[in-house]
Amino acid sequence: MRRWRAAVVILAVALGFFAGEVFAFGFADVVQKAESLASEPYRDSKERVPQWMLDMTYDEWRDIRFRTDRSLWRDQNLPFEVQFFHLGLYYPRPVSINVVDAGRVEHVRFSPALFDYGKNTFADRIPDDIGFAGFRVHYPIKTPTYKDEVIVFLGASYFRALGRDQIYGLSARGLAINTVEPEGEEFPYFTEFWLVRPTAEATTLTLYALMDSPSVTGAYQFFVVPGVQTRVDVEAHLFFRLDVKKLGIAPLTSMFFHGENTPRCFNDFRPEVHDSDGLLLLSRTGEWLWRPLDNPTRIHVSAFELSEPRGFGLLQRDRDFEHYQDLEARSEMRPSAWQEVHGNWGQGWVELVELPTDSDIHDNIVAYWRPRQAPRKGDRRELRYTIFWYGEDAARPPGGRVVATRQERTKEGFQRFVVDFQGEALNRLDAANPPEAVLTVASGRETGEIVEHHVVKNPVNQTWRLGFQLRVVGERPVDLRAFLRRGGDVLTETWTYTHIP
Repeated sequence: MRRWRAAVVILAVALGFFAGEVFAFGFADVVQKAESLASEPYRDSKERVPQWMLDMTYDEWRDIRFRTDRSLWRDQNLPFEVQFFHLGLYYPRPVSINVVDAGRVEHVRFSPALFDYGKNTFADRIPDDIGFAGFRVHYPIKTPTYKDEVIVFLGASYFRALGRDQIYGLSARGLAINTVEPEGEEFPYFTEFWLVRPTAEATTLTLYALMDSPSVTGAYQFFVVPGVQTRVDVEAHLFFRLDVKKLGIAPLTSMFFHGENTPRCFNDFRPEVHDSDGLLLLSRTGEWLWRPLDNPTRIHVSAFELSEPRGFGLLQRDRDFEHYQDLEARSEMRPSAWQEVHGNWGQGWVELVELPTDSDIHDNIVAYWRPRQAPRKGDRRELRYTIFWYGEDAARPPGGRVVATRQERTKEGFQRFVVDFQGEALNRLDAANPPEAVLTVASGRETGEIVEHHVVKNPVNQTWRLGFQLRVVGERPVDLRAFLRRGGDVLTETWTYTHIP
């Protein structure tokens, strides 16, 4: 009898263990949800939100604040805390939030008691458990006694993160579809999140997300590692309901109003206004390319052939307050976002979209990787990449870099460019023995011709200045490339620019 009872206990423990393993919720379950959802007709969750909530004014929505004492996991004294955003105005689609604890899922119910409505009087009119607009994550990256905001998911598939000593600037997105196409852009939305409860010693937060749109569903896994450079590891599984004309993978969105390279004048006391000032790319051959951003007079789309890419990102390279003079925006503290590609993404290119804007309130810059083969209905794709949010990083690129681009129209009708390069190896070069400039018109001599160039050392800051004049032929855009070398050694990244006559 004792042996029989012991055998029953052992069997029960074993069955319980395996049952827990089988039924524990994880990323595979989100992938399965996304695949199942792709087989169903698309349903817009916006219909669940009353129209009066969408019609509230900006001041009314801004007056709704989350009660920080109700932060998720605060009462458990965990290193991560989560706060939520209220639906309404610009955020019309409800997001469902769940917590995964020891493999079990618990829904986080919306309640007006989680928010302070300020002067608003409509709290009792909000439907029960309608959902949230999004959330933000807090973690102590400056001091152990205060939890800083490190990442926020709010609106469509947008998310933004911060490294230490930074303020929010550019955004990432889960996916971009048909950007600047005539039929209009489609915006996928994160509709549901699962936040995995961290341990008391955790330095990484794991979360899952379900994405939906008319053309595609997706399952996303994020590992968020806050720090001086905040790292976000992303894994995405995409399932296509329909054919997609243009797919933008790992899109980044930013703002560029004007900078030192902008030929147009704006009525603005600030010398420069931008959240990012350049696009950085790393090809599979190891070549680094830098493309300064601009605010064009008409929509401009640039394609950078980058099959099997190793990485790309939008950077805020200029960190000098004197170049911005903005005590409120503090543009010099905006983060850069570098995306490191994992695995082989195949044939394609990085596409940069620059939209004209007359204000700094609009995000007018988009960059994403576009696969050569557009997805078809029924296709499935899996992607992995890591986003680093940071201020300075000498390894991106590891050699000399462009620190300024300027231009002007000369009296002779030429376009003059002045490009400054900086780097440790460059600083050690003798002014009497300048490096060689390799300068080409990448779009061909039928669009433009270099008529003169020179390289000189700047004795004030030890940078090297490349100056050249371009004779424009016709009215087609002129693509330019330049880098510095000494003998067979390449000393800098490649500067690339498109001059639009």
